[in-house]
Amino acid sequence: MRLLDDVNRGSADAVQQLSTCNASRRWVDGVLAGRPYADADHLLAGADDLARTLEWDDVCEALHAHPRIGDRATGDSREAALSRHEQSSVGTADPQLRVALAEGNSAYERRFGTVFLIRAAGRGPDEMLAELQRRLGNDEPAERAEVTEQLAQITRLRLERVLGPAEEASR
Repeated sequence: MRLLDDVNRGSADAVQQLSTCNASRRWVDGVLAGRPYADADHLLAGADDLARTLEWDDVCEALHAHPRIGDRATGDSREAALSRHEQSSVGTADPQLRVALAEGNSAYERRFGTVFLIRAAGRGPDEMLAELQRRLGNDEPAERAEVTEQLAQITRLRLERVLGPAEEASR
């Protein structure tokens, strides 16, 4: 059964699949509250709006499901598989760059109290490190806005992936 149909029915499988895209319970509940969706485009638009308007506590809830950049997500869950796929470029990075990412992650966590979140898909490790270093200079409100946007981008990519080619073709 397609995700769109599952979401429109409010099935338990839809809850599980949506949670792999964004672990915020408020986001999942909001997506389900917006049903029925006429098509995948309407689902994606509603999901985007919700992801960008989450309260900081909801963003933090979602962050708990994200590994550090450079850490390989373990387990066989769909979320772990998505994370491994998104961060695949880091695995082939130069060892010095991986060390710099690890040090940057630690500095970021000390500064902001959360994991550094960036849409890794489509980015190389050098670009992610440069963004990490740039964002260490942000004040807290600016960084929260960037984290929320990055979460929204990751959510969108994951939702598109979970929807799959059949539902993308219907858009």
